[in-house]
Amino acid sequence: MSASIAGSEVDDDGDFAEAHEINVTPFIDVMLVLLIIFMIAAPLSTVDLPIDLPTSSAMPQKKPDKPTYVSLKPDLTVAIGETAVKRAELISALDAAPDANKDRFIFLRADRAVAYGDLMDVMEILRAGGYSKIKLVALEGVPAAAAPGQPSETAKP
Repeated sequence: MSASIAGSEVDDDGDFAEAHEINVTPFIDVMLVLLIIFMIAAPLSTVDLPIDLPTSSAMPQKKPDKPTYVSLKPDLTVAIGETAVKRAELISALDAAPDANKDRFIFLRADRAVAYGDLMDVMEILRAGGYSKIKLVALEGVPAAAAPGQPSETAKP
């Protein structure tokens, strides 16, 4: 026989009965805080230009906290981060950035449809402007096998 004292169950021995309920309120509070943190941090860590990057099997390197991305889109327009700039204004826009420093790394992203000569033109503009530390950005992973009808890399004439 059990009695109830002020909302608590008491068994026959006078001891309080165990409550078999889990208090999930602290868990929900922690999850909501984490959700807010990820919702704020995720957009800040990516560049949202639609560029089809080639893949590379090279070992990925640690990127800086605030990288400077220069992107070359398939239509040959140039962008710093997500802001489109004219090629003639590329160096002045990089110099006007709040963290302007010629010794910082410039991460150059180019769509796989961009010709090699056009990529080299942008690299030459950066070099002429004093930005000699340029890193090329590629997708991580193993490149796809050669398409049928194309010679493989091991087959040489």
